[in-house]
Amino acid sequence: MKQLILVFIGGGIGSVLRYLIGKALNSSQTEIPYGTFTANILGSLLIGIVLGLATKNQALTQNHTLLLATGFCGGFTTFSTFAYENHIFLKSGDFISFTLYTMASFILGFLAVFAGIYLVNYLWADQQTV
Repeated sequence: MKQLILVFIGGGIGSVLRYLIGKALNSSQTEIPYGTFTANILGSLLIGIVLGLATKNQALTQNHTLLLATGFCGGFTTFSTFAYENHIFLKSGDFISFTLYTMASFILGFLAVFAGIYLVNYLWADQQTV
């Protein structure tokens, strides 16, 4: 039961933060969904950091990982909104925005996860030598 509550709390906080980022960055003047893009890339970086910490000498407990990775990052990022926004691009015939948004999201998302893991390994290595 404790694990369900941790995922619930993390997911709620992540979802609210994603909503606020969307409100701040999405504009009716531009059709590019900068809020979703930002949340997904930041969430990818954060999950790389969290999972990097979880696997690096067990720096995080299973409960921390559930709260932060499954809960917060799961609520913060959104594949369903990403898919819907791409549907809108395709429906309107905006193939350039569809292609750029999709490619940038996948490429930068993967790079962000790898960057998060790299940062943990780099920062952890510095702490071990001090």
